[in-house]
Amino acid sequence: MDDPGAEVFEGQRARLFGLAYRLLGSAAEAEDMVQETYLRWSRVTGPVEVPAAWLTRVITNLCLSRLTSARRQRESYAGPWLPEPVLTADGALGPLETVEQRESVSMGVLILLERLTPVERAVFVLREAFGHSHAEIADVVGIEEAYSRQLHRRARAHVGEPRKRFASDQEQHRRIVRRFLEAAVHGDVAALERLLADDVVAWTDGGGSVTAARRPVHGPAKVTRYLGGLVARPEAAGVVAEFLEVNGEPAALIRGPGGDLLAIMTMELDGDHVAVVRTTVNPAKLAFAGAQLA
Repeated sequence: MDDPGAEVFEGQRARLFGLAYRLLGSAAEAEDMVQETYLRWSRVTGPVEVPAAWLTRVITNLCLSRLTSARRQRESYAGPWLPEPVLTADGALGPLETVEQRESVSMGVLILLERLTPVERAVFVLREAFGHSHAEIADVVGIEEAYSRQLHRRARAHVGEPRKRFASDQEQHRRIVRRFLEAAVHGDVAALERLLADDVVAWTDGGGSVTAARRPVHGPAKVTRYLGGLVARPEAAGVVAEFLEVNGEPAALIRGPGGDLLAIMTMELDGDHVAVVRTTVNPAKLAFAGAQLA
């Protein structure tokens, strides 16, 4: 690569994308933020003492601005909003070698982060997922170090302790996902109900583009009926399931007869039971994962 500046940026690109995705919950928007950061980087004329810090500051503040407008848009979103799923086995969101690292990109945690203000979310992500000191965070976000500590405590209180339902045993998680989907496809009501937690809830993100439940479905009986109705639809004939890692967790990818990606289903466990089912069927939100599969 002939351009030293471009080479420096490319060395940071994956980290910047992972940061933007955690801040926005959208891979498409994260890519836009990375591109905008590159454009600003390419216009820098003088020396930059610490390029990684400069780039982190720029992309974080771009995301903060985007989060403010995104929150207004999500208030009018058709039905439940779920983060955009990303296949992570190839390191698209950085290393996910520990429970904490996988947790930072899980659907459950990304949804919890929606409770935070944009600045709280930035402080939380920079601290929890990237290990920045509060002095560094204060410099990135443009606040006092003491205020960064205060925001972090507040964010932790809002997010709570997600680890109580985050499976550390990925093989067990994978087995339960397979058993769940097999029971749903074969209409095995008894097997499904044995797998479901008493307080199970199913969320489906269709974004108004495809037919999907506009409200969460609660309880084993209702979730079982809802899934049975989906499987019974004519368009469900000939679909196949593929099991891959999505957002650091085992997931089921549903493809149509022609190979098109129709849905991505992730599950949050409570012991050996499925506590939350999250299904993305909005074609716009499946586009990034579909491109990863190509």
